Amino acid sequence: MTTDLKTAVINASEKWKAAFNSGDAAGCAACYEADAVMVATPFGTYSGHSEIQSFWQNLIDNGFTDVDYLDPDITVLDDTSVLLTSGWKMNKAHGVITRELWVLQDDGTMALREDHFEAQG
Repeated sequence: MTTDLKTAVINASEKWKAAFNSGDAAGCAACYEADAVMVATPFGTYSGHSEIQSFWQNLIDNGFTDVDYLDPDITVLDDTSVLLTSGWKMNKAHGVITRELWVLQDDGTMALREDHFEAQG
């Protein structure tokens, strides 16, 4: 089960990155649970699909793209949840992901319940 959850998170994370890099903010938001919370330091806290989609759309509209994760660490917490931490970079910024909490959904996919990251430059 541990390997399956890790693989599911890797796939879900790749789906999110592909959506962002193709300019699809709605696709980014679809990777979150409906009542997910995203803490984007220093920008603010965003809750739910609409606010999260607006945040990503603003970044996309301002020319941010080419996101990639640097040395991700994936830890299975229990039978339904996985923690991902990582450095990240994109064309106009870089930083650290301190907590992506991915949770197994009823349909077998993984979705973000919590997303905590920091832009450092």
